[in-house]
Amino acid sequence: MPALAGDLRKDGAALESHTTAAEGLLARLPAPAGREPGQRQAARAIHQACHSLRARFLELHVDQVYEDLTEDRRVHHRLDDVAYAAAALFPGLVPSRRQVAAEHALAQADREGREIAQGVFFHALLRSHRCGPHLLDAMLRPTPRAKELLPEFQRCGHLDLGAVTVERHGSAAHLTLCRPHSLNAENDASVEAMETAVDLALLDDGVQVVALRGGPMTHPRYSGRRVFSSGIDLKDLRRGRISFLAFFLRRELGYVHKLMRGIVLDDEAEAWPDRTVTKPALAVVDTFAIGGGAQLLPLFDHVLAGTDSYVSLPAAQEGIVPGAANLRLGRKVGGRLARQLILGGRRIWAGEDDARVFFDEVVEPQSMDAAVGRALDRLDDRAVPANRRMLCLAEEPPHAFQAYMAEYALQQVVRVHSEDVAGRLARFGERGDGGEHDSHDGHDGRGGHDGRGRHDSHAHHDSHGGHDSHGGHDSHAEHASHSDHDSRTGRATLTGHP
Repeated sequence: MPALAGDLRKDGAALESHTTAAEGLLARLPAPAGREPGQRQAARAIHQACHSLRARFLELHVDQVYEDLTEDRRVHHRLDDVAYAAAALFPGLVPSRRQVAAEHALAQADREGREIAQGVFFHALLRSHRCGPHLLDAMLRPTPRAKELLPEFQRCGHLDLGAVTVERHGSAAHLTLCRPHSLNAENDASVEAMETAVDLALLDDGVQVVALRGGPMTHPRYSGRRVFSSGIDLKDLRRGRISFLAFFLRRELGYVHKLMRGIVLDDEAEAWPDRTVTKPALAVVDTFAIGGGAQLLPLFDHVLAGTDSYVSLPAAQEGIVPGAANLRLGRKVGGRLARQLILGGRRIWAGEDDARVFFDEVVEPQSMDAAVGRALDRLDDRAVPANRRMLCLAEEPPHAFQAYMAEYALQQVVRVHSEDVAGRLARFGERGDGGEHDSHDGHDGRGGHDGRGRHDSHAHHDSHGGHDSHGGHDSHAEHASHSDHDSRTGRATLTGHP
């Protein structure tokens, strides 16, 4: 491995020379899917040496690299623009657009894992006190697509963005998740649609409050019922259709961060006294909020849930990191419960005492629409935005989020491209699974909660999985039928937490 001297251009040339030679070595091996164990080990060693050299290069030069890419931080580039500009200006530092496109044509298990270099790159950028805040600021700005669509939304008050619809009723923007065949499982396209929808709601001066809810399903087991979210689409992940930049990193730095922090205004004159536009937000949980859906709930100012709904975070069982849940849940629910959720895959039903840390109100499904109207009326108050801004600042200072996301960028991309995760995805595929699920917690009627709605440490773990081929959890993962849910939780007529 070459020694780096501290000169940007010379070190860049050394990096390019080393990674070019490494590509030659990899080209002599079979494609990843056809490699023997010894060949896989050799490929890992080649990639490890390259990633180590990239990390050393960025330790020395990350600020100068970023300033070269952003014209001394005068230009606000989004993630993909920064990454592919870096590939052109500093060959070997990150994969080119062509290399990434070739990887995305393959199943997850058949890739070289070139996106790991992107994780090394953004890990370094986000750790920097100079680069990190500027990149976060860039990702809080409205997307070009949202600015293009804003006049139409302001005129007609309704847009269908594919995976999400956004409608304005009075002073409220209603965002409805609508991937009905997959139980609102998220993929690259739904992340883009969600960010556009959040931007439109925050940009429209006629909107004072935002509501997020899942639409009715066409999935055979939940046909006609609303579902909030079943998390990441594992079927797309297994097939290689979930990308590091467009899904994992964009999701957290884009619409999820905007739900908390708001959008940054481009016009400085409009940005006084606050640089961001933030609005109160309501989440409505019908049936379940699994994985990525559960991750969203701590961001909302008020959360409604049906009496027959539950939350769970099975990402650790799937082998990946559940977004920023590790940052936020400990603060919201306490370290012990956070570990039960994240590490143990615990499922919490709306009727349990512990559910109050997720839900502000629990109501009967037939009363949900009226409860939504009342909650929006309460949130539509001019004093709420300033207070939510201060609450978010106290709960999660920007520097804490920046530090977390720096580590997340590296840990998540390494996990996603690990053989361990590939094996788990293959097992999900053998069962015909789809979206994120509770397959490893899999409570059946013999365990999970006792008659008082408490978690049972002796819960039975089945092996049937949690989702069928359509995306959501199937009958094997059902905790119990909805008709007997109340008898196990002891909350037959909940209309709110006492």
